[in-house]
Amino acid sequence: MTDLLTRPPYSDPYGDGSHSDGSHGDNSYGDGTSSHNAPPPLPPNVYSHRKGGNGRWPRRIAGGAALLALVAGGGASGAVIAEHYAGDGTTTAAAGTTTTATNASAATTGSTSLAAVAAKVSPSIVTVLIDGQNESALGSGVVLRSDGLVLTNNHVISSGGTVSVRLSDGRTVPAEVVATDTTHDLALVQATGITGLTPATFGTDDSVAVGDTVLAFGAPLGLEGTVTSGIVSALDREVSTGTEKLSGLLQTDAAINEGNSGGALVDTAGNVIGINVAIATADTSSTGSVGLGFAIPADTVTQVVKQLETKAS
Repeated sequence: MTDLLTRPPYSDPYGDGSHSDGSHGDNSYGDGTSSHNAPPPLPPNVYSHRKGGNGRWPRRIAGGAALLALVAGGGASGAVIAEHYAGDGTTTAAAGTTTTATNASAATTGSTSLAAVAAKVSPSIVTVLIDGQNESALGSGVVLRSDGLVLTNNHVISSGGTVSVRLSDGRTVPAEVVATDTTHDLALVQATGITGLTPATFGTDDSVAVGDTVLAFGAPLGLEGTVTSGIVSALDREVSTGTEKLSGLLQTDAAINEGNSGGALVDTAGNVIGINVAIATADTSSTGSVGLGFAIPADTVTQVVKQLETKAS
């Protein structure tokens, strides 16, 4: 299934710029379309995080594949889209004291459960550092073997330079890129002089459903050891990287930002169900999450890893 992030050009159904009620006047969007007759606002852009940093962080943070903005100009922010479809926002308060107490108890149990998952998976998440001659880069990675074989996105390491891996315990060890797959945007990095790491466990695609709770692990904005939560919001998404397309992706509303690339998307059993690869943003000048992140699904990842391990051996 292709995720279309475009809309057809607006055409005036009346040919005279009038509204459906016969009136004329300024439009609501400021782009020549009528608030009554215009199609819904444009969705967010899928944005590239491979350009240079803006000086707020010491490293260029790699957050997603080099994706072209699929909507050129006129895009509406997530807030505008939400307002357009939200309705009047009224609700009916029908929950009593007993229901409130039950919900509070469920929320506490859920929070405790997610904390246990975070504690289980965090030792298997690393930060991948690239120090190049002209720039540095930072992304995330997932431990595949106890001897330091790490999986990350190819775009995290593609700029070239000296590679190192920062472990969950704070140690930084030298590493080298041993195999890459540009088609699926995956790469293997071998940390050297290390043993006893905790490999991640991988799930399968048939265990994933829309609405499942997930956790995203990585180093967003360079903040290592970060965990965010959300749900799987869609399956089988396709996004364009400009030169190729990544398809079959998981979509999630777990907050993913620059630096999450190569990190894990994990289910409540602690299994990696995807590798974070890209996010959508409100416009081409923004880099923050708007609740649309994408991950390479586990079956694709495990298949590619087997091929890459063959190349690396």
